[in-house]
Amino acid sequence: MDQKTTIRNNWTKEEIEEIYHLPLMELIYKAATVHREWHDPSEVQISTLLSIKTGGCPEDCSYCGQAARYHTNIKVQALLPTETVIAHAQKAKDSGSSRFCMAAAWREVRNNRDFDRVIDMVKGVNELGLEVCCTLGMLTEEQAVRLQEAGLYAYNHNLDTSEQYYEEIISTRTFDNRINTINNVRNAGITVCSGGIIGLGETHRDRISMLLTLATMPRHPESVPINALARVEGTPLEKNEKVDPWEMVRMIATARIVMPASMVRLSAGRIEMSETEQAWCFMAGANSIFTGERETLLVTPNPGVSEDMQMLQTLGLKPMMKKETCC
Repeated sequence: MDQKTTIRNNWTKEEIEEIYHLPLMELIYKAATVHREWHDPSEVQISTLLSIKTGGCPEDCSYCGQAARYHTNIKVQALLPTETVIAHAQKAKDSGSSRFCMAAAWREVRNNRDFDRVIDMVKGVNELGLEVCCTLGMLTEEQAVRLQEAGLYAYNHNLDTSEQYYEEIISTRTFDNRINTINNVRNAGITVCSGGIIGLGETHRDRISMLLTLATMPRHPESVPINALARVEGTPLEKNEKVDPWEMVRMIATARIVMPASMVRLSAGRIEMSETEQAWCFMAGANSIFTGERETLLVTPNPGVSEDMQMLQTLGLKPMMKKETCC
């Protein structure tokens, strides 16, 4: 297909702000146009996310029910057996997923037997022919190289919010820590998955600033998840207002325009969105969703596989097959 939109890494905050504040229908039209230049609009990548180690995290991320310091109903779970993870990956593949993501509630990767087990998991999932993704917290470049050599395709490390608002949400690590991990991942030759969360109490300028950070990286993240806050009882943000679905549409559309080649992922928050609202997100440029056999996204509710497949069928969309070459 003809590609008319140029990939830029020199966006200014004023330019992104102008795009973000376009009248909504005009914004969606522009984003849909860009989406069709770079992607097949009939395809949506189905990604399965599995929590391989749950809860007990020493961090204080205000939105996260896995932080040990908050009193939530989330049950702590030790690192799953490798064979259990591989069985989940096979089931995900059989259900139409082309990417399998493994998440561990760690602050950082440590060079120990647990990390060795994760390396074995990566090798096993890679052998199934799936794109393998991990989110394990902070890691060094040497650890990233080990993951790459094991067959890791992508590493998720979200910015969460703007650099300016970051300290209002997390105090146990810095915004620069996140950037350093992303740089380590990139230097190791692994594709980057990085986006953020809306509904944390941030302003529109914070959302624009977060997109600016992503869109001015030397190379855009290959995957940009846009999450709506999942309000977990027992966390500091449990009483925040539900995110307006049109705010999700606006974020997705802006991300699509400023990072045209990236996969834009409609991530957390779908459980509170109707099929119609999700359809608007696809129209605005989202081309991936997370699904799961347990009807959870890590530890929060999420639509199940059969429900998602029915939605795609209704909308005339189809699961994206794994691509043999990196984007």
